[in-house]
Amino acid sequence: MLGNLGKNLTKTMKKLAGMTIIDEEVVKEVIKDIQRALIQSDVNIKLVLNLSKTIEDRALNEEPPKGVTAKEHVIKIVYDELVNLLGEKAEEVEIEKKPYKILFVGLQGSGKTTSIGKMARYLQKKGFNPAIICTDTWRPAAYEQLRQLTENLNLPLYGDPDNKDALDLARKGLKEFKKQDLIIVDTAGRHKEEKDLLDEMEQISAVVEPDEVMLVIDGTIGQQAREQALAFSQTTKIGSIVITKLDGSAKGGGALSAVAEIGAPIKFIGTGERIEDLEVFDPERFISRLLGMGDIRTLIERAEEIEEDVDQEAMDAMLSGKFTLKDMYSQFEMMNKMGPMQQVMNMLPGMGNKLPKNASQVTEEKLGKYKILMDSMTEEELTHPEIIKQSRVKRIARGSGMRNEDVKELLKYYQVTKKAIKGFGKRKMGGPLGQMMRQMMR
Repeated sequence: MLGNLGKNLTKTMKKLAGMTIIDEEVVKEVIKDIQRALIQSDVNIKLVLNLSKTIEDRALNEEPPKGVTAKEHVIKIVYDELVNLLGEKAEEVEIEKKPYKILFVGLQGSGKTTSIGKMARYLQKKGFNPAIICTDTWRPAAYEQLRQLTENLNLPLYGDPDNKDALDLARKGLKEFKKQDLIIVDTAGRHKEEKDLLDEMEQISAVVEPDEVMLVIDGTIGQQAREQALAFSQTTKIGSIVITKLDGSAKGGGALSAVAEIGAPIKFIGTGERIEDLEVFDPERFISRLLGMGDIRTLIERAEEIEEDVDQEAMDAMLSGKFTLKDMYSQFEMMNKMGPMQQVMNMLPGMGNKLPKNASQVTEEKLGKYKILMDSMTEEELTHPEIIKQSRVKRIARGSGMRNEDVKELLKYYQVTKKAIKGFGKRKMGGPLGQMMRQMMR
């Protein structure tokens, strides 16, 4: 996430953690590294200089609390000030009335329509049943894109590609969905200088009377995000912000820090292409990941979301050594639900930056290949892998379109995994990491 910013900041924290003496020279060296990392990620220079001064003043003048070393204190100061830069705390969507109306606005190409689909999925998982109104009469594919998204999510949609009156569409949609608990209204993507479109947005806002206006900002535009957010906020009251395309964006730091300045909280960030890749923006968790400290809380929450599918007896059997290929297949399915492997690895302390370049993609490809091989196995083979001898290896390889060596590689992977899980089951692990690992085993 955010290009090299995470790698550079993690490297700086490791360097600091390895220091034996923390003096003025060390503090200034660390600050220079942080400055370089932030400026390369397009964070405003004035903000970087202010941040640097605060870190330096605190690091050189504050006494560490009892039981905390000078090194740990400086690391905590860096963490605190980076969190403050991005808004201090997480802000959730608070649904206080029915129907709760959310109006989505944003520039053309910002990822607004995709974000609506992600938001609908997020709210659906929270127990709501969102309905969506399409008032975008400027982009011909807008309604069709929303139709596909809502069909996949089994959610109601109101729109009419032949009706070019956005205000009429808004009124009719609100009437159609007056009994829904939550309504999301899509508007035409616009440019900040297209006065007629901004006027239309203001008029739609007056018709809808939204409980919250969400502005979608493209994370790749960097510091321009502030100017764009200000232009929109002059037309309608922006209640919250969604930053998209943060996966791999070198300018994401600029967008996040610029938007954090304007007062409206960043509530969500888009972290990938899947419908599930929308996260509540929590500055503390976000900075923890960037600094290589991991994000165990988010990982546990993801695991808990799929916990309802867990068979406790099967898990206990796995931990006692009764682990089959069928169990391993279920494990792969669970890992897919948790998200791309690089995202999962980034949430483990110190792990995200240990993976070689493209290693996560290779691993995901390998897991996909293993699943194809297992799809070519019989129920008996999946349950009793020990019966898979040479003749069965040949049949499985032929049925999956792969080589004998691929089947043997899968069986070797299975044996190693089985041994690791059996050993893990004998250990008592507490704390969030232990809890997370047990969730992963499920």
